[in-house]
This record gives sequence, structure tokens and C-alpha cells, in this order.
Amino acid sequence: MKHLIIAFLFLLFAAVQWNDSDSYVWISVYLAPAVTALLAFKGRYYRYATFILLIVLILWMASYVPHITQWIEDGMPNIAGSMKAESPYIELTREFFGLFICLVAIWYYYILAKKNTQP
Repeated sequence: MKHLIIAFLFLLFAAVQWNDSDSYVWISVYLAPAVTALLAFKGRYYRYATFILLIVLILWMASYVPHITQWIEDGMPNIAGSMKAESPYIELTREFFGLFICLVAIWYYYILAKKNTQP
């Protein structure tokens, strides 16, 4: 049941990206954990696929580090107060945390895949 809840949440995350200028990127990003959760619900675990997703997410998040640093140096202003980003790093900080949420989910499924598949 928890896998279905996780899948549903990530499907919602994907759905709210529909009107974004780069919606195809972010819908895909949020669909990856949703599909992974649905597969886990069916008892199907893919250790190598989740590992590749982990690497991609970590590298992608690393590209946001300068923007996160700028956000921290500016006193960590509220990034959720308005949908319009007042500073360029606000949107990039939001994207960083979106990737982080996906990373946590994929990490969880990677651990499950390691437990449920042969080495």
C-alpha cells in the first residue's frame, strides 16, 4: 500500500508541472519515482536502473550547488511565498529540492532493490 501512496504523490507532483515552461523535463523527473513505486508494488525491483537514476539525480543536483550557495548567502529567503521567482536562484533552489525529493524516493527503492534481487 505504501508504494501506491508514494506513486500517487509523485503522480500529483508530475501533474502540477503541466503549465511549467519546461514541463516535459519535470513531469519526467517526477514520473521516474512514480513508475519505480508502481513496479515495487508489483514486486518488481530493478537495482541497476535505480542506481543509474541515483547517479543522474546526484549529478544534476550538483549542478545546482552554486545557486543553493547563493540562496544560503542571501539569508535563505522564502522560496514558496510566491509562484513568481523574484530572483533567478529562487526557481533553481525549488528545482534542487524537487530533485532531492526524487533522490530520497529513488534511494529508498534502490535499497529495496538490493534486498530483493540477487547480486
